[in-house]
Amino acid sequence: MAEASLEIVVITQDVPGLAEGLAQACPTVRLHAGGTACDVLNDARGASVLIGLAQTITPALVAATPGLRWIQALTTGVDPLLSLDLSEEVIVTSARGVHGPQMSEMAFTHMLALARDLPRMVVNQHRQSWDRWPQRLLLGKTVVLVGVGAISEELAHRCKVFGMRVIGISDARTTGNGFDEIRTRRDLVASAAEADFLIVMAASTPQTRHLINADVLDALPAHAFLINLARGPVVDEAALIERLQSRRFAGAGLDVFNIEPLPADSPLWRLDNVLVTPHLGGMSDSYAQQLLPLVVHNLRAFAAGEFVRMQNRISIAPTGARA
Repeated sequence: MAEASLEIVVITQDVPGLAEGLAQACPTVRLHAGGTACDVLNDARGASVLIGLAQTITPALVAATPGLRWIQALTTGVDPLLSLDLSEEVIVTSARGVHGPQMSEMAFTHMLALARDLPRMVVNQHRQSWDRWPQRLLLGKTVVLVGVGAISEELAHRCKVFGMRVIGISDARTTGNGFDEIRTRRDLVASAAEADFLIVMAASTPQTRHLINADVLDALPAHAFLINLARGPVVDEAALIERLQSRRFAGAGLDVFNIEPLPADSPLWRLDNVLVTPHLGGMSDSYAQQLLPLVVHNLRAFAAGEFVRMQNRISIAPTGARA
């Protein structure tokens, strides 16, 4: 299939500039772009490719694309796609590996803000209060990264630059760049007991649901912080709230939640030992530029029929085949 015969739909929500970049890199492709799935429903009938954040690829959009052959998710996680009624012939690819810089910087945003109590500084500024206290360093601290992949490796490298000890938790990997050691999930509770920072980076799967449970939370030292940049269900949120309210450990930095947006009545909004950010970890001001090399590569491989060259292919069983 030549590029000139390709018709693709791009959902541009939270990815400004991507459609323009694709049009410039692949000028012969027939491209339809819109901010939401609703904006492009009428354009999808002749398309064979859908490109967008996983959560923007809706059942209605898939149903409106009878010739669908490939979905390029612009996210690492593709869990929103699992409930779609997709044919076995539809190729699904993710943006795994693209988010390392922004996810790593978000992890450091939380670590530094929590360690130095940045929220307290902001309150004091508004009160014109010249309140000073010893500042905790990251130097020499132990960070436990739950989940070892490309993003965790990039974060581990940055942690080493700050002089931190880095432990990874993974059943799939035994080595990784930047890690002092990698342990199995069987060692998670024992590793949590050594952590100054426990950072959750694991993908959301049935096997990782509530991986961070009461036992793990209770193992954290009193001075430790939990940071979740993965997905809400990986952490037992009810158990977490209970322990934050009782100050079982120092606090938490949370970028993801069981329900998003975080409901207004969630206790997490009001706890002074919690830093809430609205799922910003994967976002950046140059996201389109980060994504373009991957998307263009996959688009050209798809157009050439060289499907084995497409990067980050994901296996998604048809709806009827899932338990």
